[in-house]
Amino acid sequence: MCKFRTMVVDADKRFSSVLGHDSEGNLVFKHRDDPRITRLGRFLRRSSIDELPQLFNVLKGEMSLVGPRPELPFVVEEEYEPWQRKRFAVPPGITGWWQIGGRSDNPMHLHTEDDLYYISHYSLLLDLQILWKTVGAVVRGKGAY
Repeated sequence: MCKFRTMVVDADKRFSSVLGHDSEGNLVFKHRDDPRITRLGRFLRRSSIDELPQLFNVLKGEMSLVGPRPELPFVVEEEYEPWQRKRFAVPPGITGWWQIGGRSDNPMHLHTEDDLYYISHYSLLLDLQILWKTVGAVVRGKGAY
């Protein structure tokens, strides 16, 4: 998926420094103060400008405007349970149900549940509502990191 670079060049090598589990054993690797994010990257993420290149993926038919966010491959391979794989029933999207409901402020293990809610209630009207609410979420910037 196309995105603007928001992290330092060797961010993948420093991934273990932010990887952890919460008190319930859920995987956590998105942090507000992630030391791998550059100063310009923080601005791009807060303003959601880093998502704009994904429009090329939509035009190429690889993504949709609305749908579950793409997941890191290692998370799918090592952490996903069979029921969580149902989120791959629809194409990934630039925005989705959990982006309008708190973004990165929500616990990561709830993202799959939000994605499955979206899939089971999918409709053009729901997509339009999500797109509309995404504008408000981007303007507020809450959970964008």
